[in-house]
Formats: sequence, structure tokens, C-alpha cells
Amino acid sequence: MPPKKTSPLPKMEKISPIHPSVSLHLGECCEYVKTLTPNTINMIYLDPPFNSDRNYTMGVDSTIGFGDKWTDETYEQFLESTISSLYTVLTNDGTLFFHISAACMFIPEKVLRKHFSIVTPIFWKKCRSKNNVKNKLGATIDIIFKCNKQAKHKFNVVTQEKDATYLKNSFKNSDELRGNYSLGHLVTERTKKGYMYEFEVEGKTFNPPSGWRIKESELVKLRDESRLHLPKKGSGNLYKKIYLSENPGKPCTDLWDDIHSISQGSEGRKYPTAKPVKLLERLIEISTNTGDLVLDPMCGSGTTASACVNTERVCLLNDINEEVVDIVRSRFA
Repeated sequence: MPPKKTSPLPKMEKISPIHPSVSLHLGECCEYVKTLTPNTINMIYLDPPFNSDRNYTMGVDSTIGFGDKWTDETYEQFLESTISSLYTVLTNDGTLFFHISAACMFIPEKVLRKHFSIVTPIFWKKCRSKNNVKNKLGATIDIIFKCNKQAKHKFNVVTQEKDATYLKNSFKNSDELRGNYSLGHLVTERTKKGYMYEFEVEGKTFNPPSGWRIKESELVKLRDESRLHLPKKGSGNLYKKIYLSENPGKPCTDLWDDIHSISQGSEGRKYPTAKPVKLLERLIEISTNTGDLVLDPMCGSGTTASACVNTERVCLLNDINEEVVDIVRSRFA
């Protein structure tokens, strides 16, 4: 992130010791990235200044933090140079995650789409409400742009925990073979046409006018494995059984409302704009495998490093503010 003062930039240096799988450098982001080998970083998490026209500190008497006041022109220039340098070190199948507030997303998205062929927003609902807002809508959403060089990139399906209401309403049925299950659609919706064929199970014949969502061979496999739910009434549809025991969670969507910000969670705050470790763990698990290399070039308190250690990844950190050194070290004390 940019310096808070007009004092000279710190000399590029490596800070040690931190952790066997974490290294911390102190210096300007683009200068640090120049020291890295091109096409070697599997994931980059970038949580830069937001262009929010504010100063961020830990409290009224604290000097820990940074300034975030720009013109739109200087902010775009800053992002352009930063993204250009980071693009060169990211692997072709890697992912860059760019974190920004919803109110400040326009300029970053413009710059990101200039460099990356695929830019997908993830909507993080970071808090439940804003009770102190009097004359505007409460800001509860941050945007995390998921950026990739190519369509075929590293991606792992990560699940979100099922909430109690979902469990109660979805897994009402059960059998002696595998326990509770919910119903999955097999018949194509009426406005479309699916695979057209007649199918028989337990002496009943099904031939929906709109067709089936899956091929006959797949439906046969479900029948052979006793994974079909027959309607109690003759006019009902055939469903597949989705067992609770085989589904630890629902696959992540692009709306994340199950991870709260530090201000509404149980995690202690180490830096003014620190993000929760759980959020970084999810980003890392989606885009990397064990042992992969993760870069956070504006690391602040080092949340990314904690998440990397927890998920067995290797982490490179950099920041321009000298005050972060002791804060990052405290995570591994």
C-alpha cells in the first residue's frame, strides 16, 4: 500500500525469522515483484487501498495504519502499474484475487479487465446490518474479483456449511440404505426440451413431456444403485436421492454470507483493515493445492500468511509499512 508520509521509501529487505513456510519482505510492491521469477506464483491476494478518501488507524491515538486519499487518475495509475507487475509472476493457471469495497469497484474492474481474460466478482456480505446509518444505504458488501489468464485454470470445489433451516427443510426423506436425503430434479422444466425416452422402474413407466435432464444410461445407473425416489401419486415426477451423508456442504456460490468481518466475529483485529483468516483460507483452498506458492504483496497484518500455514501452502509477504513487521511476527510467536 502507498506510504502514509512523504518520507523516503524503505530499502528493500527480507525480514526474518517469520515461519518456515512464510517469508516477509519490506519495500514497495512493484519493486519487490521485480525480484520474483515470472510465472511462478499460483495465487495472489491483493487487498490494496480502496480509494476511499479516508485515513485508517487502529484508534484515535494510534499511528498504526495508512492513508487512502487519491485522485481517480493517480489511483488508476497506481493500480495499472501494480496489476501489470503482478500479472507477470502469476502462473498461466493461477488466480489473482482483488479485494475492494463495492462503492469503489469501478476503477479496479476497468484495470483488471484490461489485463485478464476472465474477471468474476465474488460478493462477500461481511456484516449483517449497519444500525448507525441515517442518510444512506448501509454498506455490507465487499467485492473480491477472481481474475484468471485463461479459462482452464486451477479450481477446487469448496463447500459452505449447511445452515439449520436448510437441513430441516431439505433432507426430510430417509431410507434404510443411506439415511436422510433430499430430492434432486430429473425432469426438464416445462419451457425446455430434454432427453426424450421412456423409463421404467418398479413396474411404473415415466415419460415426461419435456424430457429428462440426464441421459438414459445415467438414469439406469441411479436405478441400479437404488438412488431414485418414486412419487406417491401416479402423476408425480421421478426424483434422484441426494444423501446428507454424501454432501458435507453446499458448493460455494458467488455470494458469501457465512463469513463475518472481524468487527462482527470472534477474531482479534491486528490491523485497521485486516480481513478474517477464514476468508483467506477459502480463497486459498479454491485456487491452490497443498504446497503451492501464494503471494500477498500488500500484506498488512499477515492474515494471508496465517491462512497459508493453516492450509499447508507457502507464502510470500510484502508491505511498505515497517510497522507491520512486529504484527506479522506476533501471528507466529
